[in-house]
Amino acid sequence: MILAATIRALMALAFLSGDSATPAQHARVVNLIADHNSTFRVDGPNSSELDLIVGEPITLHVEAHKAKSMNRDGSVHGLVLLDSHRKPIPGWELMFKPGVQEVQVTAPDEPGIYEAVCAVICSTDHERMKFRVVVRQK
Repeated sequence: MILAATIRALMALAFLSGDSATPAQHARVVNLIADHNSTFRVDGPNSSELDLIVGEPITLHVEAHKAKSMNRDGSVHGLVLLDSHRKPIPGWELMFKPGVQEVQVTAPDEPGIYEAVCAVICSTDHERMKFRVVVRQK
């Protein structure tokens, strides 16, 4: 009873302050297809490039399709974002099982050109499964 009253009070305060949205609601949704033919397709004018703003919160809406092989854990594709020195960006080491999933990530803090690569050896064409991520200042 006390817990329910406390939750109602906190919700009322959030409503009155005008800040009833969660961080995920402020994130831009980016549609990404990890396809059966070992390609990534990014929603937008250039399907092989993603433009982000430094520190921008992103919700990746991923549709993953099985290629010729998968990991033992059932992951059919993965995504790792690499900087110009080929070092992974923290928070961008993702694994995808077949179907649709949403993942919350944040754009890197440094502007530049990054490369997103598949982290699962999904087929003989695995090496070409990548796309470019351009991170710009506001």
